[in-house]
Amino acid sequence: MRVLPAIDLLGGKAVRLHQGRYDEVTVFDDDPAAVALRFRAHVDMMHVVDLEGAKVGKPVQEARVAEIARAFVGGTLQIGGGVRSREALEGYLALGAARVVLGTAAVKDPALVRALALAHPGVVVIAVDAKDGFVATDGWTETSKVRAVDLVRALADAPIGAVLYTDVARDGTGKGPNVEATAALAEASPFPVIASGGVGSLEHLRALATIPNVESAVVGRALYDGSITLADAVRAAAAR
Repeated sequence: MRVLPAIDLLGGKAVRLHQGRYDEVTVFDDDPAAVALRFRAHVDMMHVVDLEGAKVGKPVQEARVAEIARAFVGGTLQIGGGVRSREALEGYLALGAARVVLGTAAVKDPALVRALALAHPGVVVIAVDAKDGFVATDGWTETSKVRAVDLVRALADAPIGAVLYTDVARDGTGKGPNVEATAALAEASPFPVIASGGVGSLEHLRALATIPNVESAVVGRALYDGSITLADAVRAAAAR
């Protein structure tokens, strides 16, 4: 299992939200590109989210994403936040993204997601952001009536690259990922799963690494507040 360090962008800064709440934000760095450069010393792929884009439904932080891409030279980016059109996805590809995350669109416009996956096999990642088992949308401000497992199964015939699974209640807390729910989704998913939300220790990473079909884990706050180092995280995740 690989580690994907995360940079969440809000107001041009690297931040973390608590349980996806925009009124509970912690600013960790005013220079996201410098953060990307530090991460690049240990990993070759990183997860970037445009939080404003996720909320308004279109990319907002393209300039910052471009700076991050330049700093992360030689590595690849997985980018999400407000990708609800072909133009948005292809705009991120032009900035150097290897994978593009679609969340709200997977619920509200699955035909678009399927079409984009067919046009770009292996590039599209569907974000399954769950609140009590149901998929959250619009920057986690709304909860749909779609179950996480059902969303993944509905797109089983498309060449999706991976499923990004986040338990919103765990995100930004450091209290540990929802291992049981992640394992259940990974077992049901025809696509590799990226675990996200709540990683706060090396033991959390080791627990995720034992789950079949979990290809990687997103780590955010724990890297910024010093709970773990990226070098140690990479080693723990690889020790399956």
